[in-house]
Amino acid sequence: MSAYDVIVIGAGLAGLRCATRLAHAGRDVVVLEAGETVGGRERTDIVDGFRLDLGFHVLNPAYPAIRRWVDVDALALRRFPVAVGVRLEDRVVRLTHPVRHPFSLPETLASGLVRPADLAALARWAAPTVVSARAAKAGTDRTLEEAWDRAGLRGPLRESVLEPFLAGVLADDRQETSDAFVRLLVRSFAIGRPGVPAAGIGALPAQLADTARRAGAGIRVGHRVVSTRPRASGWHVGIEGRDAVTARAVVIATGLDPALDVPLPRPRGLQTWWFATDDAPSEDAALRIDGRRRGPIVNTAIMTNTAPTYAPRGQHLVQATCVMPSAATEDGIRSQLAEIWETDTRPWRLLRRDDIAHALPAQDPPLRLRRPVRLGDGRYIAGDHRDTASIQGALVSGQRAAEAVLADLAR
Repeated sequence: MSAYDVIVIGAGLAGLRCATRLAHAGRDVVVLEAGETVGGRERTDIVDGFRLDLGFHVLNPAYPAIRRWVDVDALALRRFPVAVGVRLEDRVVRLTHPVRHPFSLPETLASGLVRPADLAALARWAAPTVVSARAAKAGTDRTLEEAWDRAGLRGPLRESVLEPFLAGVLADDRQETSDAFVRLLVRSFAIGRPGVPAAGIGALPAQLADTARRAGAGIRVGHRVVSTRPRASGWHVGIEGRDAVTARAVVIATGLDPALDVPLPRPRGLQTWWFATDDAPSEDAALRIDGRRRGPIVNTAIMTNTAPTYAPRGQHLVQATCVMPSAATEDGIRSQLAEIWETDTRPWRLLRRDDIAHALPAQDPPLRLRRPVRLGDGRYIAGDHRDTASIQGALVSGQRAAEAVLADLAR
């Protein structure tokens, strides 16, 4: 029976960051992953030559944790335009970042989507946090719907642009999410330019795993943990079909686990449809939303306009995302996509549908930026449900769990 200082259960972003920190501190650590690859929700599969992420993911290089612990250049990030296309009844309007593209402001105002009063309300709501993240933490937190009402943000800018766009980001189409969290998220979009790694989002955990191995951590895929039992000097961990292992401490980094005796936020889900097509319906790489709110799709994008590496040469990949629970049918999705992209989608080939019931932990108000990582019995917990529902939150939670383990073992 092998013995370690620390066993980390789960090779997602939080678990990999935790193991790296522990290994750098000289601790004997092993990561046990039930799946055959690292990454958890951040996974990329090859299907008929196409790179399909597990749902629609973007990586924001503006996140502090990404700047600190990830080699973004090595990921060959393919960045989306700082813009969004909005399907209206009679046309498609393209809205761009007003600060980065100030000369587009007249066109934006002429679109009919942005009235001066609504633009002023948007500035009142978002500008303080864009200037300083501390502004989001001041005052009383409330739901996003309540905050927008208080700011006077109404009309087509809210209903046709902000609500559908953020629904796909938050997995929340009712604006029940913490206003403070959304403003922090909007700040990250304002100062960063998200994209996807050329090899798919799975390249991110693959890089983190390589970093962990170089630091001295062991990573065992195909090792499904079936039990954890306390011992006099630590924990006994049972593994399906393999010898058990022991450790002085155990970090559980497997996502929202109802078996844990700890309050956990409820999960939010997203559904993503992946289509292959011989011809791209547009040259625009920007995310497109349905401003008419006519169907389940909250966002869609031609992935290969941003990252040609996502498809075989001469082919194109289109994603369409819905908020769960979703009763969407393939015919309904094709019909809405035909209207959004103004094209015939019948020749498109459905590659896969991803139903991700636990895409994100809900971020209800009041926002809690730091949830406890200690379970108090030699076990610890890591994941974006401990911090914020984001790649940033997952990485920070793994770091915090490692620091807690190191402090306790030192005693």
